[in-house]
Amino acid sequence: MEVAIIDYGAGNIRSLQFALERLGVRGYLTSDPDQIINADQVIFPGQGAAQSAMNKLKRHGLDQLIPQLKQPVLGICLGMQLLCDYTEEGDVEGLGIIQGKVKRFSNQLKVPQMGWNTVYETQTALFQNIKPDEFMYLVHSYFVPILSETIAKSTYDQPYSVAVNKDNFYGVQFHPEKSSKAGQQLLQNFFNLSK
Repeated sequence: MEVAIIDYGAGNIRSLQFALERLGVRGYLTSDPDQIINADQVIFPGQGAAQSAMNKLKRHGLDQLIPQLKQPVLGICLGMQLLCDYTEEGDVEGLGIIQGKVKRFSNQLKVPQMGWNTVYETQTALFQNIKPDEFMYLVHSYFVPILSETIAKSTYDQPYSVAVNKDNFYGVQFHPEKSSKAGQQLLQNFFNLSK
């Protein structure tokens, strides 16, 4: 299986690549549109600022390419947020795949939310064999509200979307590559979507 990891300068890619290697999956980092289109699956990772991320995607034409992909696509953290229409972070328009606006956590909360939090009301095959109320690792100051595309929730002052799905696009706010066995299971479930 060939898995393209979209290269747009996002940080901490090595831990994701190590997680794929542990599952026996070859993930290659690329910004080449042909390689991305021809991959069996695509991971859209995220760590960094929304504005610079979108600028880098546009530089390679990936802002136009990603919404047209037909294979399973997994957005992680900022990658999930950029699937949406808009984010308050930097007042940035996203890719418009998920109809929703990313909001900043209240100033009354400690931000970023950093550490382990429970994931509940999980749906779809992405969460198969993951126990209810499992803990996943999160680091984020912005969140996706509850939408019709929400397939899992978490709570930080209020419930929010910790995972979304529309057609072949999936997004998770947590970092599966840092979420121990449950995160590894989620990645395996994602790879099983093509089987």
